[in-house]
Amino acid sequence: MWQKNRKKAENFVDGLSLGARILQLGGVKRVFRQIFCAKEGEKLLKASQCYLSTTAGPIAGLLYNSTQRVAFCSDRSIKFSSPNGELVNIHYKVSIPLRKITRANQSKNVKKPSQKFMEIVKMDNFDFWFMGF
Repeated sequence: MWQKNRKKAENFVDGLSLGARILQLGGVKRVFRQIFCAKEGEKLLKASQCYLSTTAGPIAGLLYNSTQRVAFCSDRSIKFSSPNGELVNIHYKVSIPLRKITRANQSKNVKKPSQKFMEIVKMDNFDFWFMGF
């Protein structure tokens, strides 16, 4: 019971911190431009909260669809060990140029149709799974 309520509280706080960052920087479009150094003429079409599936587990963040790429940035920073052994906090980011995408597949959980998944496959056959839309 406690774990379930704790998880709800963490999700609530995550949502607040994301909202605070968006407000602080002046909106989703500005956050996208700042994080991904958007090129001149690149327009943000849509941003959606979701999870990126990784071997370490799902990472919460925003999925950005623009006229030139699909991009993801985690809500929270993640600790990594640098080459010199120091721990550094960075946001998990993915940026996939549209020209490098060979296919995108959308599916949903048969038992829970509200749970949707999207797979994006690049030219090198590396795939990314996004879920929880």
